[in-house]
Amino acid sequence: MTPRASALHTLEIVRKDQWIPEPLQARMRAWEPRSGLGQALKEALRFLPLELAAELLERVTSCVVVESSLSLILLRWDERAGIRGIEPLGVVSRKVVTTAGVGYLVDALQNLVEPENLKYHALGTGNAAEAVGDTALQTELTTQYNPDNTRATGSTIEASATVYRTVGTNTVDASAAVVEHGILTQAAVGGGVLLDRSVFSVVNLASSDSLTSTYELTLSAGG
Repeated sequence: MTPRASALHTLEIVRKDQWIPEPLQARMRAWEPRSGLGQALKEALRFLPLELAAELLERVTSCVVVESSLSLILLRWDERAGIRGIEPLGVVSRKVVTTAGVGYLVDALQNLVEPENLKYHALGTGNAAEAVGDTALQTELTTQYNPDNTRATGSTIEASATVYRTVGTNTVDASAAVVEHGILTQAAVGGGVLLDRSVFSVVNLASSDSLTSTYELTLSAGG
């Protein structure tokens, strides 16, 4: 009877980032991203060619990342009860800061304009996708606002050391299917510099309803 041949099998576990030199791995471990973009890039670095990963890490850690978010609360008027029902809608958008808005911030650093004017909350019914080239809402409310043609004036506060927050409440005296929001530099409809435009799922407002918008602009140094 022929003896059964035996073979020695070994199992080698290979880490997906084993190919990355230790100095670069150390830099990747030490980097603590402060933005959503930075967090996504950190996850992607290990899958990139060595030279590209190193260059991307160098570039992103030298950047200031600007991100925005918009949260909404619907205040629905109950005629029978004579009170407003509160419906938090949460974060509805995370874009988009415009080229015009960035230009305004650069002008503010030269004391040519006042940055605290970026506090007027506009609503509209146009659902075209946001673009950095936007300079106004697609279809802003006019006489639906109460008072007519007047955007809500928001607060201007520091949510944290690197986060600017403005909160405004628009009330309407006519129905409106709202799908867009903007932060601008003046209360009157028809003018002002647009910092940010957001498009979201429709919020149907009836007469006497209000919509509270909380806008945050986060600036993260080092990615």
